[in-house]
Amino acid sequence: MGGGLLSGEDEPAIVVNPNGQSDIVLVCEHAGRVIPKSLGSLGLDETDLSRHFAWDIGAEAVSRKLSALLDAPLILQRYSRLVYDCNRPPESDSAMPIMGEQTPIPGNEGLNAEQKLGRIETVYRPFHAAVSAMLDARAAANKLTILATVHSFTPVFKGNRRNLHLGILHDQDARFADRMLTVLGTARDIVVKRNEPYGPKDGVCHTLNLHAGARGLLNVMIEIRNDLIEVEKGQSEWAERLAKALREAAAQEVAELEKTA
Repeated sequence: MGGGLLSGEDEPAIVVNPNGQSDIVLVCEHAGRVIPKSLGSLGLDETDLSRHFAWDIGAEAVSRKLSALLDAPLILQRYSRLVYDCNRPPESDSAMPIMGEQTPIPGNEGLNAEQKLGRIETVYRPFHAAVSAMLDARAAANKLTILATVHSFTPVFKGNRRNLHLGILHDQDARFADRMLTVLGTARDIVVKRNEPYGPKDGVCHTLNLHAGARGLLNVMIEIRNDLIEVEKGQSEWAERLAKALREAAAQEVAELEKTA
């Protein structure tokens, strides 16, 4: 890239399997924990930068495995959400957070308008432009598209234990989330909850609303407890489980569309 925040560094979006034939398009907004060199370490040490508030632990690995299992396109975001949280609009206070859970983020304190705009223009806008370009190309080819975003969450947040393995999230359009909850609800070995541990009231459906809501696309946000996907074995197990559920829910949707065609 040219000068500025990401001078000489990589674009925020990593596009995997762009020509995948699945009806599912995967997005992982919090895949990476890279900090641009121009921002140093944001005043944090390596321990802090490896914690969940800097990225979604395990989400990238699960997303890549899902992409391979489903033959689905995938768009990953390489920079830490502490630089810019790409699942938040520029108007949100948490887009460039000054606190990570209960840890201050010194490099985000007192940002002026120019500094904020630099992050919006070099991280947020290009990442979402890559998602839009993928969806535009599929629309032009008349391909059915279901948008699924992949995240992870901490077992304990600010001292509160979260008693679930998996969250299935949605905003106003619950159609595909309903199908996923029905499919996953048959499992006896996991606890799955709707709009937990977060929901629309927490502002976490920005990507879904920005891309799927505006286009009328089916969509879902998947939240996996991060201790389940910290290592490869768990990542593979959960990718297999979720691929099966996504495939089954998508097949139900296709069958329903064929009935009404």
